[in-house]
Amino acid sequence: MSTTPYFRPQLFTFLKELKANNDRDWFNANKHRYERDIKDASVRFISDFAPHLAKISAHFRADPRPVGGSLFRIYRDTRFSKDKTPYKTHVGIHFRHEAAKSAHAPGFYLHLEPGSVFLGAGIWRPESKVAGSIREAIVQDPDRWKKIMKRKAFREEFELAGDSLKRPPRGVTPDHPLIEDLKRKDFIAVAKLTQKSATSSDFMKPFAAKCRGVSPFVEFICDALSVPF
Repeated sequence: MSTTPYFRPQLFTFLKELKANNDRDWFNANKHRYERDIKDASVRFISDFAPHLAKISAHFRADPRPVGGSLFRIYRDTRFSKDKTPYKTHVGIHFRHEAAKSAHAPGFYLHLEPGSVFLGAGIWRPESKVAGSIREAIVQDPDRWKKIMKRKAFREEFELAGDSLKRPPRGVTPDHPLIEDLKRKDFIAVAKLTQKSATSSDFMKPFAAKCRGVSPFVEFICDALSVPF
């Protein structure tokens, strides 16, 4: 495994400039920078993270394919959006569960954006039935859920994030002791990182450690969805 940084400061410089010049002409003129500083760097990181991920769980995939793998496309889907800018101004790397068919599945996620670097774990925007299964698992085993939330590795590094329902979900009373968690639409735990840490030569080690620290949370979600962890 290389000791040189996976991600260089040039990655964030490129994304910052892309945000100010989000058009095809600028991107095509600077595509070599994207290829070098983002795509190639991300593919190398994904490939080297695979053995670390295997130690956490055998059921998640670090797929280094530049297209269709763990690295999200830089191209935005503008078909149903008022925002027609063609490119994303962040880098997203998602280590999905082997049973996943989309991003809306359990996984570990790395987000790289100027001013916003974080590790995410869990499931984002699950379908109503999937979210219902997770809520039911919390109701059925609240002690396990609370124990995960209180674990030192979780409590000191992570916080739950994402959107929530305005009202309690069907079948849950407003005075339920875990009502705020049961109202969640996203079941995501987030740990904030820094650009400095992401561009350091030893970034892999703390990133893998944080993934291990949040793994009981991801395992809870997998159990709720009846997929192996």
